[in-house]
Amino acid sequence: MDYYKLNVCGLERNLPIIQISDCLKIASFVLLGDTELSTKAGYELSKKIDCDIILTAEAKGIELAHEIARNLGEEDFIVARKSKKSYMNDPINVEVNSITTKNTQKLFLDSKDAEKIKGKRIALVDDVISTGESMSALEALVEKAGGKVVQKLAILAEGDAADREDIIYLEKLPIFEN
Repeated sequence: MDYYKLNVCGLERNLPIIQISDCLKIASFVLLGDTELSTKAGYELSKKIDCDIILTAEAKGIELAHEIARNLGEEDFIVARKSKKSYMNDPINVEVNSITTKNTQKLFLDSKDAEKIKGKRIALVDDVISTGESMSALEALVEKAGGKVVQKLAILAEGDAADREDIIYLEKLPIFEN
């Protein structure tokens, strides 16, 4: 197996290069469970954030959003869920297509979370921004809830996302075409 050597926040990780389509390979970055990287990246991104509320999508961004919120002294952050949960009362939702997910997914916000967002300045947080589809879906949720996205942050910007001026990230991550 081939690997890509990633250096971020003074840490080195060897990411396996995975074939995701006939003509595309990516370096597989999984933040979940990497407390050392989550802690350091969360600290670095917390220096760059200026918002009222942090919002992330289930599941890979949760650990990072937690670290950022903790560094900022925030009591909470909001997670958009990938399925409608029985506890949700009158949720709002949007559809999303991601480079790492084969099928169309939905993201849901409970009405109590939507109410917290209303009229607030929101920072979107994720582990990797690639096509931007997940961020667009989160932004649509924020708009439905009456909030305003003021920042989009990630540890990594993959491929062409590194050229975007509307995101804040710590390192670039290449994509590999066959």
